[in-house]
Amino acid sequence: MSIPEVNAFYIGTLIVLYERAVGFYGSLVRINAYDQPGVEAGKKAASKLLQLQKQVRAQLSGERKTAEEIARSVDADPEDVFHLLRHLASNDARIKVAAGDEAADDRFSLGESE
Repeated sequence: MSIPEVNAFYIGTLIVLYERAVGFYGSLVRINAYDQPGVEAGKKAASKLLQLQKQVRAQLSGERKTAEEIARSVDADPEDVFHLLRHLASNDARIKVAAGDEAADDRFSLGESE
């Protein structure tokens, strides 16, 4: 993300953007991100997500697997694993996605970086 220039307007716009993103994420995980119990719940949710991400990444290999297959191997919700895999694939060029007829059929694997 970039801004045309560093000034009060653009910095303020970025702060508002991130503030809204935090509020939206809080509503998705059903916490109030702006009170102390919500902050603590957010930390716990993030910790669980990072732990799941580590487990999911460990399941990736050269063999293509669906999110459901990986979810079964780590005892997790397939939808959570699918979204996590999509996030990982968009941020790591080594993680490949072979699109299926439907999103649930997408297969994920770990390859060499390009």
